[in-house]
Amino acid sequence: MMGSMIHPTAIIEDGAKIGADVRIGPFCTIGPEVELGDGCQLMSHVALAGKTKVGARTRIFPFASIGHIPQDLKYRGEASTLEIGSDCMIREGVTMNPGTEGGGLRTIIGDRCTFLAGSHVGHDTKVGNDCILSNNVMLAGHVTVGNFVIFGGGSAVIQFSRVGNHAFVGGMSGLENDLIPYGMAMGNRAHLAGLNIIGMRRRNFTREQIHDIRRAYRLLFADEGTLAERVEDVAGEFEDHPFVHEILDFIREGKDRSICTPKDPVSSAG
Repeated sequence: MMGSMIHPTAIIEDGAKIGADVRIGPFCTIGPEVELGDGCQLMSHVALAGKTKVGARTRIFPFASIGHIPQDLKYRGEASTLEIGSDCMIREGVTMNPGTEGGGLRTIIGDRCTFLAGSHVGHDTKVGNDCILSNNVMLAGHVTVGNFVIFGGGSAVIQFSRVGNHAFVGGMSGLENDLIPYGMAMGNRAHLAGLNIIGMRRRNFTREQIHDIRRAYRLLFADEGTLAERVEDVAGEFEDHPFVHEILDFIREGKDRSICTPKDPVSSAG
């Protein structure tokens, strides 16, 4: 705990591992199996429990409940973990639960993620790097989220769903199907509403790359043939395009959920 500043009202149980230069504010509670990386900040009234590991320089704000037992009635006290990456921001009232036996016993959060007030990460969920959960976003158990994904306020994702890299889920949307990489989902129940063009531009995708992804999108969700047939057609036409094949691989790997699709077939022209 070299260089750390710990408020006298904080309760740190024996066994907890506290890194260097950590700041722990008033009325925080830290359980005996918690690990805090170097440079972490707990503002005040933060409750950390269970086998929870928090990466370096992550900041956690008041009334966040991190690592308490899963909200799963099948949970029977099995040893499970919650791992949070480095440089994350976890705002007021956020809840994150560790894993369960039915999901691999691990909940994993990547680096540089932002969780705004009231958002929830359920048991056995995996969130990639550089993701943003806006206020009151709810990720159910067993959800898999890629990198650079943004969730608008009040959106919800059903259990066992997958959300691909660079996707966007609009505010107040209810996502009950898998959302392809670069896709944008809107509505309750959510439908595929195009591509996250703004997100791709912010991530410095070239005009040519975006154009190819858009053309592949039109072909994939046109009304000719089955989705499986269109996947193979697009694979042949875009043989050397890794971003398009990322979408195709995501669709092929789908098992537990259907793919989120547009309300109406997309024109394949252009």
